[in-house]
Amino acid sequence: MICPPTLPTFQIGNLPIFGDLVLAPMDGYSDLPFRRLARALGSAMSYTEFINAGEVFHPHARLAQRLEFTEEERPLIYQLYDHVPERILAAALELRKRNPDGIDVNMGCSVHSISTRGAGAGLLKTPEKIGKIIHLLSQALDIPVTAKIRLGWDADSQNYLEVAQAIEENGGKMIAVHARTKMQGYRGQADWTAIARVKEAVSIPVLGNGDVRTVADIDRMKRETNCDGVMIGRAATVNPWLLSRLDRADVPLELVRKTFENHFTYLTEFYGNYGVILFRKYAVRYLALYHFSRNLREQMLSVEDPEAFRQTSRLIFEEIALP
Repeated sequence: MICPPTLPTFQIGNLPIFGDLVLAPMDGYSDLPFRRLARALGSAMSYTEFINAGEVFHPHARLAQRLEFTEEERPLIYQLYDHVPERILAAALELRKRNPDGIDVNMGCSVHSISTRGAGAGLLKTPEKIGKIIHLLSQALDIPVTAKIRLGWDADSQNYLEVAQAIEENGGKMIAVHARTKMQGYRGQADWTAIARVKEAVSIPVLGNGDVRTVADIDRMKRETNCDGVMIGRAATVNPWLLSRLDRADVPLELVRKTFENHFTYLTEFYGNYGVILFRKYAVRYLALYHFSRNLREQMLSVEDPEAFRQTSRLIFEEIALP
């Protein structure tokens, strides 16, 4: 467990945030088990996977799992996406009953089926609608409203400063900036100078996001952009210890084992036996630097019973630890 600072690093409205590293909201990754792990390793707050506003009043099993959280995760932010302001408002008011610490509007998802209907990064084409959404939420809610944005739809329409100002002017309390356009997706280099420009243009906290893979990247982003915090996404799925300011090569084997076991326990407690299957993608990444027998690797990736998986993983770590 990482000890947070005794004084807030920054505040989202009246919500104090202790720490400057934050796990990014990621569909398929930032579920409750991984958020628990990230908070223990040093993430200063928690974002849920994005929630379709239109599904809030039509609950299903997957939605129920997305909405569940634990007290240890707080501050906890629900992230919503949609292209209809009134539907986002209705969903936010319904989710407020679950007592989150804030509501975030997703304006960064580049998935074609979402962005082309005007939701996610598709909202970046309509700054006036963004302003309306943030205004409606800010007026109706007694918790902070935030937003995660990209730089624009494409290289020729980078309107991130206009979007950032619309968010602040309409009551938004923080902006997370993924420093790529929608059309870039996750390709190319993130433009950190754009994060610096957003920070200069608004008075609310700004989180920088994009191409943070090492401890040196964290420090360089803060130095070059003056952002209030650094949001770490894909790199954390490979090296969650980055949230503890540890590069992967510097993580001791005992900490890898402890993290491995804790994450597996969180997943199986939450999903049951299906958690064994879900954990495989993490297990491969956690063990990527080590050499162990092919037979054990095949067993690890094929067993479905939690206890059988634990027995296999114990053998793997014993083999890795051999001189």
